[in-house]
Amino acid sequence: MEQIKRRIRLFFVLLLLLAGLLCMLVSLGADIMGLDLTPGFGAWQMFFFMIGLTCLSLAGFLFLQGLRPAGAPRSLQADIGVRLAATGLVFAYVSGFADLLGIGTHPHADFPRPYVGPLQVSGIALGVATILLGMVLYYSSRGSRRSSSLEFLINHRLEEEQPAAPVPTPANEE
Repeated sequence: MEQIKRRIRLFFVLLLLLAGLLCMLVSLGADIMGLDLTPGFGAWQMFFFMIGLTCLSLAGFLFLQGLRPAGAPRSLQADIGVRLAATGLVFAYVSGFADLLGIGTHPHADFPRPYVGPLQVSGIALGVATILLGMVLYYSSRGSRRSSSLEFLINHRLEEEQPAAPVPTPANEE
């Protein structure tokens, strides 16, 4: 039964991965393929780019969840990772559709197309970086281990290392 669940999960991961890559490639290469109806990077292209980013994020988290042992409790770090990635996805959507939402640098431009400028691209890149950071937090959470694999940042030692024995002082020897 567990093998069937793994195969179904792998099928959905691959399906989301292919759908995400296809959406992103079509949106980024619409000009080359002759699919763009007007000049510039339009709202439909941005929409499909964001759908592709969403599919890739879901595929990544489904894959990472499949790496965790079955029945492993979710830690606070894993929950923070999921929420951080979701926040990054929302940030990427808001940055991508900033002009259409009326909060961009060209909300009322002279041309009917939204303008995808360096600020929007930077916002999308920051959203993608936040998604990746959330995935790293999720992956490095403890799973079936006693502690997180990032705990060395707090304790300045690896999980396998034992704390040093106290050094005897003349006051302790009595």
